[in-house]
Order: sequence, then C-alpha cells, then structure tokens
Amino acid sequence: MKIQALQKLTLLDFPGKTACTVFTYGCNLRCPFCHNARLVTQKSEEGISEEEFFSFLKKRSGLLDGVCITGGEPLLQKDIGDFMKKIKAEGFLVKLDTNGFYPEKLQELLSAGLVDYVAMDIKSAPDTYAKAVGLEEPDIEAVKKSVTIIKNSGVAHEFRTTFVKGLHNASDLAKIGDWLRGEEHYYLQMFVDSGELVGASDVTGGFSAFSKEEMAEITKCLDGKVGYSVRGL
Repeated sequence: MKIQALQKLTLLDFPGKTACTVFTYGCNLRCPFCHNARLVTQKSEEGISEEEFFSFLKKRSGLLDGVCITGGEPLLQKDIGDFMKKIKAEGFLVKLDTNGFYPEKLQELLSAGLVDYVAMDIKSAPDTYAKAVGLEEPDIEAVKKSVTIIKNSGVAHEFRTTFVKGLHNASDLAKIGDWLRGEEHYYLQMFVDSGELVGASDVTGGFSAFSKEEMAEITKCLDGKVGYSVRGL
C-alpha cells in the first residue's frame, strides 16, 4: 500500500465513529477543483510504511472504532483488499472513499465483507461529468455501475458532491437528484480553495463557494427525490 499520509483522529469522516484516516497516493481523475493536488500529481518520497501504520493502529485498540481509506483514489492500490483484511483482523471497521470508476474492484471488496461504510463521490450530472473530472471521455457507465452496486450492497453508504460555483448549476443538481432518487444520505460539500488545486489558475480562478442563501434555493430541486444536507456552511 502506498500510504501518503495519516490523520490520527477524525470525528467527522466516519459517521458515528471515531477513526483515523489513511490517504493513498494517485488518482485517475484530474478534477480542477480538487484540493488534494499533492496526492494526485505530486508524489512525495516520504509517506508511511504499512509497518508504521499497523504499529500505530495496535496502540489505538479500544480508542478508535475504524479506519477511513481515502485518496487520491484508493481502488488504484493493487493490494487494497489485503490491507483491509489486516485492518479488520485487528478489530477495526473500514470506511472506503471512492470515485466509482472501478466497479469490479468495488464489488469484490463489498462482497468480501471488507467494507463497513462506503462514500462515493458524484462529481456532476452524467452529461457534464467530463468537465467536472478533467477528462475528455470519462467512463460514465462505470460510475453508473458503481452507484447501482452500492445501492444494492446492503452496506451503509453515502453519496456526495462538492458543489462548485462556476462549475455546477441547479440543472446539474436536479439531474443528480433524479439519478440517486430514493437515497437517504446525499451530501453537498461546499467548495474550499486550498491554494493547491489540481486545475490551472486560469480555469479555477472562476471557482468559488455558493452562499448559504444560494444553496437554500438551489437545493429545493432535491426535495422529494433524496434525503440531503449541506456540509461546510
């Protein structure tokens, strides 16, 4: 496992649980609003070894409930399954963050019972995915397949969208609501400019967060479609 960084405690990332967060290196997408540019394009020679991580985890037995695995895109890691097995063997729960572009791997992990909670990013409406992920021809069918897999998995889950002014609009959100219809846990996350975005400044210069008032108006299109809330207001 290529562990790039470790957050030793989070009370927010794993709903209802105390956890640590492992950040993996590498991503197949180039979302211009991504604030984890160093995990996507600028690999560090440092990082954390598995031995270091599990030494830390053993000392947190009884103090932490679980481990969040995020990125980058964790499913790019060839030994992600073995890594999860080791975490489970230590008695911890596993939360996986994914962008949904690897449905076969996702299905494998869910079927093996290695994931206790999964959070999938919905980057935009299906017809505007290319702009949101920074690719000319993203495999939207893979993403749709992952949504279906998660919906039918029986595993606790959420879908979420970082909603960006200058990239998304009310029409996009209405289409996402139709796509995820019936889901109970859909979260809109406010855009934050970390100063280290993946996109070029001439592209991202027009990005900003919607105001509280704007979000209240825009999210009306989700009423009756999904259970939703806004994070970061």
